[in-house]
Amino acid sequence: MMLDMVRWMLELAWPKHISSSGGILLQRGSKANITDTQIATFDYDDLKIVWQHRTWGEAPDPKYTWGATLYGDKGTLKASVYSYDFIPTTKGEAPVHRDVVYELEQYPEDRTEKDLEKHCAPAIRGQMKNMLAAIASGSKPVADIEQGYISTASCILANVSMKLGRTLTWDPQTEKVIGDDEANQLLRRKYRSPWVHPVPETI
Repeated sequence: MMLDMVRWMLELAWPKHISSSGGILLQRGSKANITDTQIATFDYDDLKIVWQHRTWGEAPDPKYTWGATLYGDKGTLKASVYSYDFIPTTKGEAPVHRDVVYELEQYPEDRTEKDLEKHCAPAIRGQMKNMLAAIASGSKPVADIEQGYISTASCILANVSMKLGRTLTWDPQTEKVIGDDEANQLLRRKYRSPWVHPVPETI
């Protein structure tokens, strides 16, 4: 989700190169099948996004244990689903802090909704209104499915890169890793019979 937010803020599409390293490095006796330590770099030529994940130790910034930090020439922006902080580079310029206004506070009736994802509550109404407006106008919603696909596939490519121990070069036109058949084989899992993987030719 944080990669998705950063891509949206910076208007980025597909990364050209993806590299990642990590694994279950600390909790070796765990039953977990995902990494406890991982770092991934998404290379957009003139910009690189670095994603870091670990399930142990103290967070570098306790206020942003799950968030994104953007370093710019005018300052540093830290953002999460709960708040944001902007720390300007210019001396004497005041930092900016804002907390999210929860819809649960604006619409108390939401508190009775049994299955409401409260950690996502700030955006639920806005997302629904935007989707309905997009349907009415025939336009794309702000959270278009293509963007979700790009972010999800980018994370899968990072996991493949970590597994193989090498940088991957992605071609968004063919939707394949360039010159790496082994990596391409890992992009699709085998389905358990009688299920089959959906492909355009069979849908």
